[in-house]
Amino acid sequence: MASITFIQPDGTENVVDAELGMTVMEAAVKNSVRGIAAECGGACACATCHVYVEEAWREATGQPEQMEEDMLDFAFDIQPSSRLSCQIKMSEALDGLKVRIPEKQF
Repeated sequence: MASITFIQPDGTENVVDAELGMTVMEAAVKNSVRGIAAECGGACACATCHVYVEEAWREATGQPEQMEEDMLDFAFDIQPSSRLSCQIKMSEALDGLKVRIPEKQF
């Protein structure tokens, strides 16, 4: 197991446990994290699981692949730290990961 902290736009933090190999989006949906709609179910076909990866975790989560980059074009308020949470798989290296949920997703 690994923990993920979802930071809401108001600063509220939701810490959830995720099984290794599970995506950040799957962990959010399983734990009813507000702001992660995941309308496509994790197929990288929408941008309703958009998150901002905290600076300390950006290198560990890696860069988005081309398909993810294309979908991010449909998200609101894209930033350099923007990722689709369906494309980030949890591993031991990501234990403690912190992501922010964009305000526009509410």
